[in-house]
Amino acid sequence: MTEKVYKISERIKYLRDGFGLTQAELARILGLSRSAINAWEVGIAIPSTQCIIQLAKTFNVSADYLLGINGTSTVSTKGLTDKQVSAIVDIIECYKNPK
Repeated sequence: MTEKVYKISERIKYLRDGFGLTQAELARILGLSRSAINAWEVGIAIPSTQCIIQLAKTFNVSADYLLGINGTSTVSTKGLTDKQVSAIVDIIECYKNPK
């Protein structure tokens, strides 16, 4: 079985939606126009290197993840207790190894 390869356009839209942001809100965060974000998401333009870095920081993911180099995303546990981190790890493991 082959793994689906996601384009940067799909990852940007997925992350933006996941954060509950509109294109206009993401554009405001990045200091860009809404049409720039739309162009990325429909695949008619790609973000510059600097914008990829800003996107990675905004969504707390790696640039490799955005570029599709690494299919693994990360979850920041900053500010969580050890018990909360343990619960998150348990949930992830449950989905990785369904019984």
